Amino acid sequence: MQFIVELGRYVKLLGAVFSRPEQWKTFRNQVFKEMNTLGIDSLPIISIISVFMGAVITIQTASNLDGGFIPLYSVGYAARQSMILEFSPTIIALILIGKVGSSISSELGTMRVSEQIDALEIMGINSANYLILPKVVACILFNPFLITLSMVIGISGGYLATVFTGIMAGSDYEYGVRYDFNSFDYTYAMIKTVLFAFVIVTVPAFYGYYVKGGSVEVGRASTKAVVSSSIVILILNYVVTQLLLI
Repeated sequence: MQFIVELGRYVKLLGAVFSRPEQWKTFRNQVFKEMNTLGIDSLPIISIISVFMGAVITIQTASNLDGGFIPLYSVGYAARQSMILEFSPTIIALILIGKVGSSISSELGTMRVSEQIDALEIMGINSANYLILPKVVACILFNPFLITLSMVIGISGGYLATVFTGIMAGSDYEYGVRYDFNSFDYTYAMIKTVLFAFVIVTVPAFYGYYVKGGSVEVGRASTKAVVSSSIVILILNYVVTQLLLI
């Protein structure tokens, strides 16, 4: 019963979020600001994680090809498919929940307990639209670039692993990366990326926007936001995969 109540409040919040902005210039400026905060500031950690993910995938795959029956170029193929289909869109989304999602929940929660949101509403401003919609638009627009960059860096990290460890020839890895590429795989990843971006912003925003109490409750709301968003993304990942790849 509590789940149904929370789901109803979430849908009600989305209705307020996706109303028409009152001042388009202010909205545009907020979107660019959120792109910097939610997207560009995440580049360092995404880059570091992606390069090591690609390297580890390559080393693990190559170390298990001892029989000689499977060609070495399949290592590059496996690294490419792993990064595009799952690691970049899904694992990076889970990481962004911890960084971006918790930040959104804490920011809105602090504004709620300090009565800044109440002050906006007293002035006749749609606080949900003003505070949350720019974050949603910024994340949906920027995350595809972020995830695409993660794919490129991850595949490059796999190549660097072949160069520095000598587990296989770099030319074999390059051939595997190019082998039998299906453009729909990238389309599938981008569909997941956009859906995950929506969850990364709206679920933490929901918990932060409706928080009650003081700083302790803000911390609890942030924790709930990360856990709930992670579960939603994992379920959504299964559903989208079932619908698009099977």
